[in-house]
Amino acid sequence: MATRIRLQRGGRKHYAFYSIVIADVRAPRDGKFTEKIGTFNPNTNPATVDLNFERALYWVETGAQPTDTVRNILKREGVYMMKHLRGGVKKGAFDEATLQQKFDAWKENKLKGFEAIREGEAKAKAAAVKAELEAEKKMNEAIAKKVAEKKAAAEAAQAEATAEANEAAAEATETTVEATEAAAKATEEAPAAEAPATEATAEA
Repeated sequence: MATRIRLQRGGRKHYAFYSIVIADVRAPRDGKFTEKIGTFNPNTNPATVDLNFERALYWVETGAQPTDTVRNILKREGVYMMKHLRGGVKKGAFDEATLQQKFDAWKENKLKGFEAIREGEAKAKAAAVKAELEAEKKMNEAIAKKVAEKKAAAEAAQAEATAEANEAAAEATETTVEATEAAAKATEEAPAAEAPATEATAEA
């Protein structure tokens, strides 16, 4: 029987969650399977893998063919590395103790690599947040500056209008005073003109 190691979809819409299963190549994608050896959740960062390492290694060594995605998962988890090292033991290149040392060293380096990736992503995220805050701050400053300029322009226009109104009022007051003074002067001159006329009438 030709055997495949593949993903079987689960979860819900827009949130896919996969089981890693052993199935006949003729079985439908989400149909019957021989064995479930783990789960794969691509919704986390990095993706979460829960794998039965021994069973995965067993099926790989018996010739089960993984899909491309599953092959990448198995490589990441060290299944293919262990298969390679066990091949070295069978050939007599090194013993079981050396195999375990080599595998532990590989796994440690792999974990350091994952940690570096996580730290890089965290730094990039922090930098993006900082840049966004800076951009928002600059935008707010620009808006505040524009508002202040509009307010200053409005105040200047108001001050100019007030000054013009005061000037017009002063001119009107001056005109009124001049008119009042002219009327008072005319009133004073009228009795003076009447007095000689009265004297002339009396002499006649």
